[in-house]
Amino acid sequence: MSENNFSTFSCQDPQGSTQGTFNQHSFKEAVCIDAYRVYDSCADKDCLEDMRVYFTESGQNVIEQACNVRMKDVKVANVCLDLEPVPFQKGFYSVNMTFFFEISFDACMSPASAPVSVCGLSVFSKKVILYGSEGSVKVFSSDIAIDEADTQGSFHKNLPRATVQVAEPIGLSSTICEINPNCCVEPQCRIPSCICQRYGGDFVCSGVSKVVKATIGLFTIVQIERNVQMLIPAYDFCIPDKECVTSSDNPCELFSRIDFPTDEFFPPRATELNESSSDGFSCCCRNKN
Repeated sequence: MSENNFSTFSCQDPQGSTQGTFNQHSFKEAVCIDAYRVYDSCADKDCLEDMRVYFTESGQNVIEQACNVRMKDVKVANVCLDLEPVPFQKGFYSVNMTFFFEISFDACMSPASAPVSVCGLSVFSKKVILYGSEGSVKVFSSDIAIDEADTQGSFHKNLPRATVQVAEPIGLSSTICEINPNCCVEPQCRIPSCICQRYGGDFVCSGVSKVVKATIGLFTIVQIERNVQMLIPAYDFCIPDKECVTSSDNPCELFSRIDFPTDEFFPPRATELNESSSDGFSCCCRNKN
């Protein structure tokens, strides 16, 4: 056990207020770790109304013949983030985010026919400004790639790292609209080729007579992190206290270890849902239109 001269350790937030104090007798030693510290963050709740949904050529052919669509599922396919300093505001950074939503629909061709499943893509861009502090050092590492050029000596800006956490989006509504391609000039959509390849080809952005509009509910947490060295109390090594369970090929033995799903047979009452619900996040995002 290493010795130190600290009698207590006080944890403080960026504003300097004390969050708590650790006594040296409650842990074994004080260790220095290299980790990402969150300098600023914000939570937001967005209602993305009447977003254009893009389809590949085969999917657009289904939409052209459809009379109605029903949204089945929506999920985040990818998020592209770009970080750049804000001019004349030292330590602040603009986080530019582009969300790509994969949306599944049931397209109805006629009232008596079975619906046809079709998948499309919708794009949403957003910008927030957060504080990420400043750094002017170069970072070098012993990590190298075998059979590739060692680029650890190349210059790079010491920017913080931006991350975004996204909850499962909520599909609120969808509708199909008829347009006149001769009089409506639509902006060209920009979908990266790496995303287009996942769906089998390019998306049709113009020259269509029908488009699908979708409304989505989105919950996000955006944060800026920077790599720092921190002194923390260490209690002990993380030694697993649970034995590994060997899987069995007997399906009945596997089923016997599953708890009875009582909640599935007795749904919660409205009062229980109200008690478990929270007030939500207090958003401090500063959107830049």
